[in-house]
Amino acid sequence: MPGAGLWLWVLVLGLMPTLAMAQDTAPSGAEGANAEVITAAADVVAVVEEAGTINTGDTAWMLVASALVLLMTPGLAFFYGGLVRRKNILSVLMQCFVCMGLVTVLWALVGFSLAFGSDTLGGFIGNPADFLFLNGVEFDKPWPGLTISGQLFMIFQCMFAVITPALIIGAFAERMKFSAFCAFTAAWVLIVYCPVAHWVWGGAEGFFGLGADGALDFAGGTVIHVNAGIAALVACIMLGKRQGYPDGISPPHQLPFAVLGAGLLWFGWFGFNAGSAGAATDQAVRAFVVTHIATAAAAMTWAAIEWVLPTVNGHGGRPTMLGTITGAVAGLVAITPASGFVGPMGALGVGFGASVLSYVFVAKVKPLAGYDDSLDVFGVHGVSGLWGAIAAGIWAVPGYGIDGAGGLLAGNPVQVVIQLKAILYTVVYSAVVSMVLLKVVDVIFGLRAEQHEERVGLDLTEHAEVAYTVLD
Repeated sequence: MPGAGLWLWVLVLGLMPTLAMAQDTAPSGAEGANAEVITAAADVVAVVEEAGTINTGDTAWMLVASALVLLMTPGLAFFYGGLVRRKNILSVLMQCFVCMGLVTVLWALVGFSLAFGSDTLGGFIGNPADFLFLNGVEFDKPWPGLTISGQLFMIFQCMFAVITPALIIGAFAERMKFSAFCAFTAAWVLIVYCPVAHWVWGGAEGFFGLGADGALDFAGGTVIHVNAGIAALVACIMLGKRQGYPDGISPPHQLPFAVLGAGLLWFGWFGFNAGSAGAATDQAVRAFVVTHIATAAAAMTWAAIEWVLPTVNGHGGRPTMLGTITGAVAGLVAITPASGFVGPMGALGVGFGASVLSYVFVAKVKPLAGYDDSLDVFGVHGVSGLWGAIAAGIWAVPGYGIDGAGGLLAGNPVQVVIQLKAILYTVVYSAVVSMVLLKVVDVIFGLRAEQHEERVGLDLTEHAEVAYTVLD
């Protein structure tokens, strides 16, 4: 009954004066009886908590976490914008900002239902009718299994959906048409992101039920970073290299912007990872702590690599600001899937491995392969996301949000196999479907800007604006 919880609380409150009086006046032999009454009252409270009520403390934390995750997209815009040439900064900022608007609208219409609705097509995707137009997503009723409302859970997940396609922008920066970007982003969110989110987080069962299999992805290593990283690699290969790449491409035009963006990403990532606990719990604290440790370790590792390998990085053995912030982002990416499951020392290993692997791909593999991933989305997000997903299966600690036996170092090598399965599903699906979507968009709109438009810059040719105006 709706009023049952209220009457239970009345019972508890009614017992409080009795308990207080009993403690003051009870003889020495009555302690056992008092303890039994206290235990009974505690059991009543536990029943009320389990009945599915909204917790105001958890609600406050998740509102803050949602805002922090939203801040990451403008942070990404600054990060990417500072790294491109000045004639293209507005195009990058525009694309990131459009993700905030376009994806939110799609999420409210049908995206949330596709990701978190009941199984359809054997668990491939959520039922679009379950929460179509957000029907049934209540602001005053808790989401199943949580102590926050359905609408708060929905908007927190919306922020994840917003930033995921924004990550891909860095791969095709400075050469994709704006119309093609909008069409690809809309299709990719609904056809690629939502199904993968359903497999891992949406309660999918059967063949596609990666979460049911026990795959560990606390905050989006596979769903977000591997998914976006693979799509980014496909996109940059299909669009081809920028004119003049590599020798004719000037260095980042505004590195301080990129540093500001990296700082905002680091700050917002606390909401990204710690917020994925869904409540203000000890798991949220652990995720917060290991996120910071892994990021710090990765930033220092990248700087150290540049310092000791002068013949590789071309900077005369000097650590660079660009390298340090790139390492930080690699660490943030890698700790994402593992953040709710590993301890501080495991986080050090995750951060160290992320920088080493991403550095190798950015500095060595990409030049050898010859693809033009403008801002190293695959090298950082894809590679570090892959590593982080595997690392979760290595360093996961039993009891840290895990019902099973933990990871490889806790004597459970099967967890690594489960992680590899999740990676394989995501890589194959994202690669194939992203390629098909890009081909369709190319036929309808044309993917790439004209050569003269690229030479002038997409700020002016696509948006009729310039970022910097010099007045006489």
